[in-house]
Amino acid sequence: MSSTETGDVVAGRTRPGQVVAWSLWDWGSAAFNAVIVTFVFSVYLTDSVGKGLPGPVSPSTWLAWSIAAASLVIAVLAPVLGQRSDGGGRRKRSLALLTGAVVTCMALMFFVKDDYHHLWLGLLLLAVGTVLFELAQVPYFAMLRQVSTPATVGRVSGIGWGFGYLGGIVLLLVVFLGFISGDGGLLGVSTDEGLNIRVVAVVSAAWFLVFALPVLLAVPELPAEASPLPRAGFVESYRVLFAELRAMWRDDRVTLQFLLASALFRDGLAGVFTFGGVIAVSVYGFTSDTVIYFAIAANVAAAGGAIVAGRLDDRLGPRRVIVFSLVSLIVVGVVLVFVHGTAGFWVFGLLLCLFVGPAQSASRTYLARLTAPGKEGQNFGLYAMTGRAASFLAPTFFGLFAFVGGDDRWGILGLILVLGLGLVALLLVPAQLRDKALEMR
Repeated sequence: MSSTETGDVVAGRTRPGQVVAWSLWDWGSAAFNAVIVTFVFSVYLTDSVGKGLPGPVSPSTWLAWSIAAASLVIAVLAPVLGQRSDGGGRRKRSLALLTGAVVTCMALMFFVKDDYHHLWLGLLLLAVGTVLFELAQVPYFAMLRQVSTPATVGRVSGIGWGFGYLGGIVLLLVVFLGFISGDGGLLGVSTDEGLNIRVVAVVSAAWFLVFALPVLLAVPELPAEASPLPRAGFVESYRVLFAELRAMWRDDRVTLQFLLASALFRDGLAGVFTFGGVIAVSVYGFTSDTVIYFAIAANVAAAGGAIVAGRLDDRLGPRRVIVFSLVSLIVVGVVLVFVHGTAGFWVFGLLLCLFVGPAQSASRTYLARLTAPGKEGQNFGLYAMTGRAASFLAPTFFGLFAFVGGDDRWGILGLILVLGLGLVALLLVPAQLRDKALEMR
């Protein structure tokens, strides 16, 4: 690969305008992550739309099954679609099409009325949207190299993660105050047939669309000749993928080891946020209002941690940032098991969130530094696949420890176990981190 071609994949210098444009996609994507999946639409499906559903299966169980099915599809498609976006020089086009499809799914959620007959449409749109969103993150993550240099990749990744957390806070406040609090929010939108929540879905779709545009306009497309991967048809792409995996096992086993290790600790990190609200209510006596306040503070802490740690990533390397963050999470988690009262949870719960952001951001930069220029889409597709493959661990161990201990408090130990397994697996990855982009420049 010529230096010119490498320059198309790895930025020659960090342009602030491109960094902001790229990070705004993370800001906008919070509309799907925070509003649709976590706090608003999924809750609307299970608590309102699914009420009165006949049969022995609860709406929450149907929701879990639909997300599980989406995870399977993601695991099958992500590596190949990432590889095709690299080899075909369609990274930005893939991001545009997949983002547009996610926005469309979100807008169509307006038609999911507060009636159990509409549950199936809601679950379908949520599952399809989840698949499309995870696939969209593959070319988005792959573009990290195009807006950063080897000396700034950690900082840029941290800014992106920070934007994502902060965007979620801003939009949640907008929709909560404007459409949800009280009876239809400050705007007084009718709650009949769930209209206020359906309007929130449309507002969230518009939010994502607006903030996704800058990266599509400011960051150039990846030329096909800049990637060493061949341009192949869909079926042929699987043959190329398996050949790449065999070559990776033979010549680049460090990357495979990191993918497996990161799948473990990333599931533990996700569990901290997934079960944080549950623990706050069931163990530490938080009310529904104080949980929202804590969620806002938690996102601020995670955003600040990611942004600050991004600079440490560039100075010390992502491995040290991840190891320090995981060790800190484990220590704070153990202390939290023995803490009582809301004040203690505020302190140690926020400390947990403070270290989640750095580990997430540094994990992304670690893989970017390990990946040869032009193969970022393929490897971040594998990143998505392995993450989904391990996504059952944190819920399983949380539930197991909570059941055995007779209290959700002991579920924290389940999350600590997953984080510990990820830490051990990471320490077994050879410490040598070769930034191939740096070597080639």
